[in-house]
Amino acid sequence: MDRSALVTLPPELSGSGPRGAGGEQTRYVLGIDGGATKTLAAVLDLKRHSLHLGHAGPSNQDAVGTRLAVKAVLEATDQALAGADIDQDGLSAAVLAVAGTDTDSIARALHETRGEGWIVVNDVVGAWATATGARPGVGVIAGTGSNVFGVGGVGEETRTWRAGGWGHLLGDEGSGYWLGAQSLVAALHDRDGSGPPTALSDAAQRFFSSPSIEALAASVYTTPLTKGEVAAFAVETSRLAAAGDEVARELFTRGAGLLARQVLAVIAHTGLSGGFPIGLIGSAFRAGEVFVSPLARAIHEVAPEAEIAPVQMAPVGGSLLLAARACGCEDRLSVRELAQLIDDAG
Repeated sequence: MDRSALVTLPPELSGSGPRGAGGEQTRYVLGIDGGATKTLAAVLDLKRHSLHLGHAGPSNQDAVGTRLAVKAVLEATDQALAGADIDQDGLSAAVLAVAGTDTDSIARALHETRGEGWIVVNDVVGAWATATGARPGVGVIAGTGSNVFGVGGVGEETRTWRAGGWGHLLGDEGSGYWLGAQSLVAALHDRDGSGPPTALSDAAQRFFSSPSIEALAASVYTTPLTKGEVAAFAVETSRLAAAGDEVARELFTRGAGLLARQVLAVIAHTGLSGGFPIGLIGSAFRAGEVFVSPLARAIHEVAPEAEIAPVQMAPVGGSLLLAARACGCEDRLSVRELAQLIDDAG
């Protein structure tokens, strides 16, 4: 079986390949965050430290197909370029971080229409860059789905590793979907007496407007409930955990343990050590300490100096940091300043 890294960094982004000169003449870079619900493009003016955004629909090839995904990317890009009052030729680098299983098809289509200069990576790479400031460290995603990606070393010594990210049927441990689905399982076990009583049972009936928990179980198969609808119920799980429901709290503890196992696999395969950052990204972490504390405890047993914290910067920031790296300009803007520029522009 192949045991090589599932996701790698292009040489321009790892520091081992050719990059731009990074002089004062290098001014504009483009970053794009493409997902299953929306696409955000940002043109960063490195001279004036200003930011221009463009918005469009989904660009996840799995969700809408390659043609519509590329259409959304170009629409968002052209809006951002117009805001900066430049055309594509004014860009020194462009990095697109896009969700989906086939980023190669997006890359081929973009290269046919906009040239070879675009660097296309999986969105987990953009999330890592957002979480760590594009430094050695780990990005942990727990939104509707979950994924972990880390980078150790620099230049020729760069090592990458991804764990998880296998989708809601085969993985996504600790994600909103996983928490929502396991909450429904717990409610069913309450109903048939094979598990402890939990307020999740009544909450599920109310949330899904179901006459009974058994009717809700049937609707999962016959309607069926969407991935997003199941994931949305995790908000109720969080509320009940905060109110002291032991079953809901145990679900967060179990999800944190499964997610921590993936983080530790990434740490082991990348060789990270010392005080490296581990950034937490996604809606599941809004549950707060009930989720973050057991996750941090499990990680600190192996990596006691790891700096674990929720990420404040929007995901498009990671793409911009990588674009700045690709043209040798990564030192011309701090992560804190970039995060503020994105917030102000939004």
